[in-house]
This record gives sequence, C-alpha cells and structure tokens, in this order.
Amino acid sequence: MQIKSIETYPVAEPLKKPFKTALRTVTVAESIYVKVTCDNGITGWGEAPPTHVITGESIASIEYAISHIIKPLLLEKSLLNREALFESLAHSMVGNTSAKAAVDMALHDCFAQACGLPLYQLLGGYKSELETDYTVSVNDPEEMASDATQYIQDGFNVLKVKVGKDEIEKDIERIRKIREKIGHEPTIRLDANQGWTVKEAIYAIHRMEELDLRIELVEQPVKAHDIEGLKRVTDGTQTPIMADESVFSPHQAKQVLETRSADLINIKLMKSGGIHQAMQINKLAESYGVPCMVGSMIETKIGITAAAHFAASQKNVRFVDFDAPLMLLNDSIEGGVTYNGRHITFSEGAGLGITSVHLDQVLS
Repeated sequence: MQIKSIETYPVAEPLKKPFKTALRTVTVAESIYVKVTCDNGITGWGEAPPTHVITGESIASIEYAISHIIKPLLLEKSLLNREALFESLAHSMVGNTSAKAAVDMALHDCFAQACGLPLYQLLGGYKSELETDYTVSVNDPEEMASDATQYIQDGFNVLKVKVGKDEIEKDIERIRKIREKIGHEPTIRLDANQGWTVKEAIYAIHRMEELDLRIELVEQPVKAHDIEGLKRVTDGTQTPIMADESVFSPHQAKQVLETRSADLINIKLMKSGGIHQAMQINKLAESYGVPCMVGSMIETKIGITAAAHFAASQKNVRFVDFDAPLMLLNDSIEGGVTYNGRHITFSEGAGLGITSVHLDQVLS
C-alpha cells in the first residue's frame, strides 16, 4: 500500500459573519486541501488552514511545505510502516504544523479505508456522537448578547465566548450582558486568546465568580510562552483554566502537566501536526488526570471531520469545539461528519467518510 501521489488545492469559503478574537478577524475561510492517492486506488483527504497569528503559516508556506518538502519525502513509502511514516512526517521540518496535519489526516483516512473502518473506530471508538459548542465573536457587549441569544435559540447549550480585547472591565461587561440575556442554564466558556495579563486574568475571573456568572472554564488567559503566568492564574482562581496556544507538542504538554500550570488542555490538529501527535498529547494528559478538549481553527468540514474522529475515539477528550463549518456560507464537502444542530454524528463509511469534494465551488 504505497503512496503514489500527494496533491494540493487552495480553497476559500466566505463566512456568514466575521469571526473576531483578540488575535484576528476572519471573513473568509482559506485552506489548502490535500489529496493522497495510494497504489491500490484509495484516496484520502486532509486540510490545512493558514493561521498566521497562532501557527505562523500562510497559504503559500503550507503549499510549499507539502509540495516541495513533505511530498518528496513520502512518495513511494508504504502506509503499512505507520510509525516510520509519521516519524518522517514529524521530522520533515521544524514547525509547519498545519501542513503536517493535513498530510497526517489524509494518511489516516487512507489507512482506515484500507482497514474498512471509520477512523474513530480504528483509533479507539470510545463514542459515536459529539456535542459542539458555538462561538460568540468578540464585539460590543450588546451585539455579543444578541448573538448569544440567537445561538441558544438555534439549539446550542454551550457558548464559547471570545474575550481578551479592550479594557478588562469591558470583557466583564460582555459576559454580564450575555448571562443576563440567556439566563443561568446555558454553559459559558471563555477564550481570552492570550489577551489578558496575569493580574487582569485573576481580577476578571474573581469578579465573574463574585457576580455568579457561572463560567465553566477560561481558555488561554495569558501569553502562550508565559507558563509561569498561566500557573499563577490556575493557582489563583477557582474556575478551571485551559491551556491552548501554550501546547503544540507533547514536550510542551509535559511542561504544562508537570508544573500543574493548567487544569485542562485544548488539543488542535493544526497545532500538534496531526492525529498521530495529538494522540500522544492526549494520552500524556490522561496519565496526569488532566482532561482535554479538541478544538479547531476556522476550517471546513474536512479538517473538522478528522478532528472529530480523533475526539470521538478517546475517553479523555471531554469537550469539543467544532462549530467552524456552521459558520460557512456553503458546504462543498459530501460525506464526513453530519450536524444536527449541536450534535455531530459520523457516516458509516470507512476512513473519514468523505465521498466527494467539490473544488469548483471553493477554488480561490
């Protein structure tokens, strides 16, 4: 079962509404799709969105990394030698984790198809359905409260609210307004995207605890490199703290886990370099008794489908953040995961279950 071709396709899909965080604003979901074809005719799909402010990658750098570095390294290699294959991919270059992730997804897709199993079953098969949150972009408090109300009316029970922009009191007001509009029952998670200082984070979380705003968790309150600061926030508050941008690799996960700098870890395939490394991070976290979320960038259904298969396969993955395809104006992918409101289910097809990719609809 040898790799015969690796093809790349640039795509761009408009969003229904601008996606705003403390780090960036996105109006179009750009990606590189990857298609791997094996000598037995099996084809697998992967995806890599450029997220300059997190992974440091662009459309051009992803395409170059795959076509000029990864592709020559992997062509004619056998998928049956999986450990050697994924080791070659991981060490093909420094960084470039999204490019690696796209190829990793496609390889996993091919291998699961060859085994005749949906990928989540091949990886562990812990569950067959997931429930996603929905993200509230950072805007003025009234607009965020209005958006949050709409998402609850649409059937979502968990909101991931973006903060970390403007002065800290405005962030507190954002959450107060949202809780006032949606009531006490829906779950609110916060994501500061590195936008707070340590003192701001501790102050804001304490204030929201005092106001009984019922925050389930706070994701990446401080700068990614500031592990000591992350630990100070974790130790100084009652609300669980989740590391996101602080953890790309198993080595970084080990640093956070050994120092008890976070209560939770958010794993993203685009940070880890794909499913193979993501499995290592999750198992490491599980050994420390630390649950994980599997999240995503602004991706289309190929990338989300791969992440969902990984998430469903593992007991230690307690939360998922897979709302990105619901933000797109169109869906150019047939097969893959299916959304029924907040519920995500899997096709019975082998691999990722992707049956067709309409590149003509999304080519940039």
